[in-house]
Order: sequence, then C-alpha cells, then structure tokens
Amino acid sequence: MLSLFPQLLFLAPFSATILRVAAGIAFLLLAWVHINKREELSRVDFFFIGHGAWIPVFAAIVELTIATALLAGIYTQLAALFGALVALKSFVWKPRFNELFPLSQSTSALLFAICLSLVFTGAGVFAFDLPL
Repeated sequence: MLSLFPQLLFLAPFSATILRVAAGIAFLLLAWVHINKREELSRVDFFFIGHGAWIPVFAAIVELTIATALLAGIYTQLAALFGALVALKSFVWKPRFNELFPLSQSTSALLFAICLSLVFTGAGVFAFDLPL
C-alpha cells in the first residue's frame, strides 16, 4: 500500500473513535436544541401524529440516548444505526419541517455517512464494545 505518511498508520484505530465522538457531540447538540425550543416546537403540526409538547421531548430523549451511547462507546453499532436513521429522517424532512431539524441537509448527509461507517467499522478504541 502506498501511503504518504506510513509512520501514522498505527493511529488508524483512533479514526473510528474520532468519528464516534463527533457524531455523539452532534446528537448531543441536537438534543439540547430540542429541549431549549420545546415550547416553540410543540406547536408544529405533523400530519401523522398531530402536535404536542411530547414530540420535541421524545426527539430529545432519543437523540440524548444515541449521543450517550456513542460518546461512551456502549452498543456503538446499534446506536450508530439509530443515529443513521435519525440523520436520514432529518435529511428527508428538513424542507417540510425546518424548525424541527436544526441541521442543514448537507450536515445531515454527513452525519448519516459517519453513522453508517460506524455501523460497519465498529467503535474504535476507548469503547466498551467488544467484538464478538
């Protein structure tokens, strides 16, 4: 394999850790926005479920659970799978419900790609996940 910096290849396991922590921080910030704007977001009318104060609280709980699991490295692949679904939902529904999804579509696409790569590569170092 031709590498520009072959001396740095021993740091390869840290790449998944960096991606895991970055995605965890992104989901933590999403949960923070949903908690802080819950009054405003409770008035948004969804065509399937209506409106209510429980919608932003439920979204914040889901995002906080994903963020905690990603940051701690517990059940990383499962958390990354749910994170990929949340990011995909944000990507698809951003034009319709702009106020509920604070991330831009390009940021949601990048978060989806990060979460999907974590599903395939695993947690990296400094995680509690063990390969089976």
